[in-house]
Amino acid sequence: MTHRVAQTLNDFLARRLRPQSRLGVALSSGLDSVVLLHAAHGLRPLLPPFTLTAVHVHHGLSKQADAWAAFCVEFCASLAVPLIVERVTVPLRSGEGTEGAARRLRHAVFSRFPADWLALAHHRDDQAETVLFRLLRGSGVLGAAGMSEDRLSAAGGPRLIRPLLSLPRALLVAYAEEHGLRWMDDDSNNDWRYRRNFLRHALMPRLAEGFPGAAGSLARAAGHFAEAARLLDDLAAIDRQSVSGAHGRIELKRFNVLPAARAGNVLRHAWLQAGFRAPEARWLGEAQRQLAGCDPSAEICVATVDGELHVYRGELYVLPHQPQPPSAGVLWNGETMLSWAGEPLSFIPGRGTGMSRRMLSQAPRVFKHRVGGERLQPDSRRPRRSLRKLLQEAAVPPWQRRRLPLLWCGDRLAWVAGIGCDATFACAPTEEGVEIAWGENVSSF
Repeated sequence: MTHRVAQTLNDFLARRLRPQSRLGVALSSGLDSVVLLHAAHGLRPLLPPFTLTAVHVHHGLSKQADAWAAFCVEFCASLAVPLIVERVTVPLRSGEGTEGAARRLRHAVFSRFPADWLALAHHRDDQAETVLFRLLRGSGVLGAAGMSEDRLSAAGGPRLIRPLLSLPRALLVAYAEEHGLRWMDDDSNNDWRYRRNFLRHALMPRLAEGFPGAAGSLARAAGHFAEAARLLDDLAAIDRQSVSGAHGRIELKRFNVLPAARAGNVLRHAWLQAGFRAPEARWLGEAQRQLAGCDPSAEICVATVDGELHVYRGELYVLPHQPQPPSAGVLWNGETMLSWAGEPLSFIPGRGTGMSRRMLSQAPRVFKHRVGGERLQPDSRRPRRSLRKLLQEAAVPPWQRRRLPLLWCGDRLAWVAGIGCDATFACAPTEEGVEIAWGENVSSF
């Protein structure tokens, strides 16, 4: 192990890998990821036993996309490294830009990749470009911190690591030449119409002329910004605790007492904790403006591409976008499982519990969404009441009310998720019955 790339990678992985760890490498077909995979494969005899797998995301945006995927297949076969090729369809008009949409889909693939660690091939020059790019876009401390060398991926997937982040690209080129490696070039990397390419080919070389070592200085600055971002996270956690109520959610009245900068810091922290990308400053400003003038009894929603911020009963909820129910009804013919608004509807048989199968068999059974004006009698000792009132008393948030499945037996409302069944459909102690459960998965902060 004579090359600095291999030594750096060995030191990085040795601190993390345990026997039987699963290591993945994101392989694009470009020089950087080819070097990373080749070096990781060469280190296998020197590190605790681990499995090595590569993943290639086929975006389909370039005429070269099929050639890149074919190269990855061939290269991995030469190393006897398993390869997973994931094809994604990138929306061209998503409001986040083609590059942003591609990145989001790529990281969605990464988040479900079967590994403990997933290595990305970013290097020090990439870090410098990222810092400068974000500063020119007016990013705050977190954005200026650039890319982290080790962080959690979304949805409980593998940790994303960047083992080569401290190395200049020139060392990766030297490694590739020393080992006679081939790779594929992306023609779009030379297109100066893309702002990042303009930085790389026009601005960074000029900076290096007047400021030798500019890339290294920018990368070091990223470390300082990252330290400041960690301190802001610590402050956000302290402030978050001071403004949270009995349910652990942020209370609007307490939140609005915080100084504006600290309130924005708490919101940003909550957004990141929910697994979303850091929100733009203009979104934070608009959210704070609405929250500052919001009565605790009001209901508001401020959304981004990633998720939604709600206020309900004086508390803040940070949620992913919720799948909406089908516009048409869903017929239930006795299945043990159906799907409704992205969540499972389960039917559990029993005796003397739940809903009477005898009563349910008297007419067709259809699940529908709420339209307003429905009435239900959950308690036989009390009169039939409006579903609106029942949902309010059960503290079902408005955004969930629109998604709830309602079971109709003929023209009679028999059951509502979150409320229960109508008294006339309740199962007698000796009857065959069925319990209905709708699996909600709502995270609140």
